[in-house]
Amino acid sequence: MELILASNSPRRRHLLGLLGWDFRVVPADVDESLVPGESPSKYVLRLAESKARAVGDLAGAAAVVVAADTTVVDGDEILGKPVDAADAERMLRQLRSRVHQVLTAVAVMRSADGALLTDLCVTDVPMRDYTNEEMLAYIASGDPLDKAGAYAIQHTGFHPAENLQGCYANVVGLPLCHLVRIFRELGLPSDAGVPQVCQAVFGYQCNLQYG
Repeated sequence: MELILASNSPRRRHLLGLLGWDFRVVPADVDESLVPGESPSKYVLRLAESKARAVGDLAGAAAVVVAADTTVVDGDEILGKPVDAADAERMLRQLRSRVHQVLTAVAVMRSADGALLTDLCVTDVPMRDYTNEEMLAYIASGDPLDKAGAYAIQHTGFHPAENLQGCYANVVGLPLCHLVRIFRELGLPSDAGVPQVCQAVFGYQCNLQYG
């Protein structure tokens, strides 16, 4: 099979690369506008499926397309990528010392027969009480400006979250165990050692068990 990642995200490229599979990147061009009244879970599932189909419909019969969409949710509010430094500061002040959720939908499409499966991962993220100085220095680095919610959980300098109990890879942008589970359901090659690889790379002890 030819594995295609329908995303230009460097974080998703890194995560998919951890599985040891060869793949190429074909970013999906889809409208990411929110439909009025659409819940965050339906929103990310719709976008992940749209991305997979947009690339899969143009790929060869041997292609297997992996797509994902991640959003940060605080209560009923979806926090996208900040438009500028001031917007990033607003988001980080809003999230400080509180628990919010990160939702990632994963979609895998097998071009040969059009089969497509999706899965949703939800992680509660407890943000620490970072100081204004830490926050402003992080914003000045430019790192938050291309991140939903204006932060990267894996940023070692800022270290925005603490005592995370859910899926770490989900917050980074691609829940690997969920991806492998979809591959298994589609009868595609999968790797049972994914949880160990993920935990070793991020130095994180995951309390979730996926068969």
